[in-house]
Amino acid sequence: MILLGSHIPTVGGAARAIERAVAIGCTAMQIFVKNNIQWFAKPFLVEEIHAFTQHPLRKNLGSVLAHAGYLINLAAENSLNHEKSLRSLAEELLRCDQLEIPFLILHPGSHLGKGKIYGLRCIVHSLNQIHAEHPKLKVRIALETTAGQGSCLGSHFEELADILAHVDDPERLRFVLDTAHVFAGGYDLSALHGAQNVFDQFDRIIGLKKLCALHINESKAALGSRVDRHANLGDPKNGKIGLEAFRWIMQAEELALIPKILETPKGKDLAEDVAAMKLLRSFV
Repeated sequence: MILLGSHIPTVGGAARAIERAVAIGCTAMQIFVKNNIQWFAKPFLVEEIHAFTQHPLRKNLGSVLAHAGYLINLAAENSLNHEKSLRSLAEELLRCDQLEIPFLILHPGSHLGKGKIYGLRCIVHSLNQIHAEHPKLKVRIALETTAGQGSCLGSHFEELADILAHVDDPERLRFVLDTAHVFAGGYDLSALHGAQNVFDQFDRIIGLKKLCALHINESKAALGSRVDRHANLGDPKNGKIGLEAFRWIMQAEELALIPKILETPKGKDLAEDVAAMKLLRSFV
């Protein structure tokens, strides 16, 4: 099974996302486990958990992932919202655990002008605290590559490798590579053999065995622009990466078992995702 899908809306409840994903042909999906621009949420009802974990269509999805809310920032200790970030992340991990979702994807954070070294140490301290306070949770945090906007960390593989090298329990940490983000961060996927070169770098610096998912996004922003703007695959007007990189990703044996998730612009009927998945499958 090719593990391919998209970020699916949870309007009407998390279980509805399963139905939407299967209806458009997903074999993998990503969701938010709460409102992504709010700190906290009401606890799941028992029937909500059961509806998701026991849904008869869930077996059609070979991989289910969650993405953490955008307010969480682990890179700035002693800031106004750091304590809220820790509480919010802990809550999301618990919600993933209840829904039997194995990975929670998280942007590493922003150092808010205090410097990269300070920010990286804060992330490590925060991850260690979360892991220590919740030792029995099976959910792993998966740090996502970023475009590097402003003071955001995670746009260079070496930054993520530094976090991995310093956390107390590296086995509880995984990573997600976002094609639009790494391109905007300066990794040229559009060059001849660009995709292979970028993944070779990732393997050398972090290791492909630590990669739990890919975000398959075209970039509307230019190479090295440090701007996070996604475009639809095959968009000749806005796409800066080009289809050859995505063709290589879909054909690469070393990436065959890794879930691939679209986060590109879409309407309510998700037609753009259907077209993109058809295109990606045609490369295999």
